[in-house]
Amino acid sequence: MINIGIVNIDTSHPKTFAEYLKVNGRARYQALYNDGFRGNDEVEGFISKYNLDGRYTSLGELAEKTDIGFIHGCNWDRHIEYALPFWEKNKPVFIDKPLVGNIQDCRKIEKLAEKNIILGSSSVRYAEEIVSFLSIPAEERGEILNVYGTAGVDEFNYAIHIVEAFGGLLGTGAVSVRFSGSCRKKNIFSETYAIHYNNGINAFFSTCSGTYQPFVIVIMTTKSVYNITINVKQLYGALLERICDFLEKGVNRLAPVGEITESIRIMLAGRISRNQSGKVITLTDIPDNDPGFDGTAFEKEYAKSAKKIYI
Repeated sequence: MINIGIVNIDTSHPKTFAEYLKVNGRARYQALYNDGFRGNDEVEGFISKYNLDGRYTSLGELAEKTDIGFIHGCNWDRHIEYALPFWEKNKPVFIDKPLVGNIQDCRKIEKLAEKNIILGSSSVRYAEEIVSFLSIPAEERGEILNVYGTAGVDEFNYAIHIVEAFGGLLGTGAVSVRFSGSCRKKNIFSETYAIHYNNGINAFFSTCSGTYQPFVIVIMTTKSVYNITINVKQLYGALLERICDFLEKGVNRLAPVGEITESIRIMLAGRISRNQSGKVITLTDIPDNDPGFDGTAFEKEYAKSAKKIYI
């Protein structure tokens, strides 16, 4: 049995992961560290419901007692900080999406990945629908020409899912991003971006802040058009089984950190393009001082609207 040390229970992911792992039987949340916005009532509720051994006030002690760290904090600016004590103990870490939120942290975590095991990040990247499409021989389905995808809720924390899905589908090679435009209807706000790849493929994605939208991907190939709607009820299993396979068998079917940070760079370039009225921004042109997406500000807003889900 794989024993997981969980860091923060900010989002609903710890709950859905724990429910899946009860059935999966290969891993369990063993102990918890929490300094996020969830109160002691929710922490104790989580510990009780999922039979954790207890709570630690030291990340180093949690890392010592467990096999792997799962970072579930919604403030991506602190993800590296939370992971360091596990790496100091030579323990692997799963970091929930978004891995990080600015160019400096992209570079830091890429460097850290040279000597440490970092697993992540978006479950949509590993969706069975994407795996199934890619399993069709290219001579049968045709070569991909362009892709369009949708995501709701917000501009980065949730929208990163669809860009990571493109990573799972297309691999790496994104060159540039251009903000294409936006549309607002009352409190619902949509933005569209275009990504150009070095093999000529163009991918477009639309975010929709203020409401949930399904993950829909339309793939045009040289032979047909494929329409995929991701089944979110099956997402976490695809990710968690890969993590367990790696820990138990050494079989790594998870994306390298460099592929994940390319997705983040796409989002960063898109943000700059939007702020510069749709100028084409190459991924190599993101300046060192670009602030990126503010994880601390996001955590504050997320906490304001978060309902108690662990009591």
